[in-house]
Amino acid sequence: MTAPKKYRRIVIKIGSNVLTREDGHPDTTRISALVDQIARLYRAGIEVILVSSGAVASGRSLLGARVGRIDTVSARQLFSAVGQVKLLNRYYDLFNDYGIACGQVLTTKESLSTRRQYLNQRNCMEAMLAAGVVPIVNENDTISVSELMFTDNDELSGLVAAMMDAEALVILSNIDGIYDGSPADPASQVIRRVEPGRDLSPYIDPTRSSRGRGGMVSKRRISARAAGEGIEVVIANGRRDGILTDLLLEGRDAVCTRFEPAPRAASGVKRWIASSEGFAKGALHLDAGAAEAVTRSKAASILPVGVTQVEGDFERDDLVRILAPDGSPLGVGKAACDSAAARRDLGKKGLKPLVHCDYLYIEQPATE
Repeated sequence: MTAPKKYRRIVIKIGSNVLTREDGHPDTTRISALVDQIARLYRAGIEVILVSSGAVASGRSLLGARVGRIDTVSARQLFSAVGQVKLLNRYYDLFNDYGIACGQVLTTKESLSTRRQYLNQRNCMEAMLAAGVVPIVNENDTISVSELMFTDNDELSGLVAAMMDAEALVILSNIDGIYDGSPADPASQVIRRVEPGRDLSPYIDPTRSSRGRGGMVSKRRISARAAGEGIEVVIANGRRDGILTDLLLEGRDAVCTRFEPAPRAASGVKRWIASSEGFAKGALHLDAGAAEAVTRSKAASILPVGVTQVEGDFERDDLVRILAPDGSPLGVGKAACDSAAARRDLGKKGLKPLVHCDYLYIEQPATE
């Protein structure tokens, strides 16, 4: 046992496979056990933001037998509308037993797509934390439609961790972490430590989970991105008794995959941009020289002369994806002009940047 690191603020994401039983009904015993642990973290002076799945499963457990044949989006909206009430009532009662107040924060991808809306959401949760309230965050599935949905709550939790300047993000799934082989193979072992930039894609099985929208592919991608922004990330088994207190309070060597954080140098604006790829309205394709420049230097802006193609329609201050000559993603940036002006200036020298370096986030290349 080692002395545990002292955290000021953390985000805990609990997946559907942790919160539901095999029959698809909410696992009330597990939810209660996790709240017990979060209450201990709270009393130890750690600010906790909870990103919780389970609303759709809760609603389905109540309405599944009554609902006829409806389309997938309508079913999700219906189950979520009913399930959010059931899930939050459960959390309210459990936290209230410890004298802890909790509050619901429902969000959508669209509601975080601009810097102003992003800051409004952050200010709301800052006020909750200052008042000693535990924010319980979930996507508002009642109004989200497929093209405007987060990939899953892993994506949402990574965005919240960056937005709230959290020191750590704990992603609780129903397995111990990322394995170096198939989890079903007894010879496979959990990868315990991931250095910044390390490529784990050879170890990831793209099979999706049975209840949530995401899987280990999503967890690896979000974890690597959050760690690159200076946030420590842990993927652990939420069904293991005492997993949160073992990891965060007791200093026990609990089995998990821990992503070491890169130095935290990004500004608040860049952290928003880094977490907001899904909000991009278009893309800029770079030539080889421009791609090398922005990859090598944090002070390099994207100039019209280095852009070979402008994709999509966007306005000034919209986010755009930054693509390498082969079309692979390099990062995200905030456009300094609209798409029409960008196309007009394409390839020209001596003009102002299409994306200034202060508003440009470039992914660090993975290493073997």
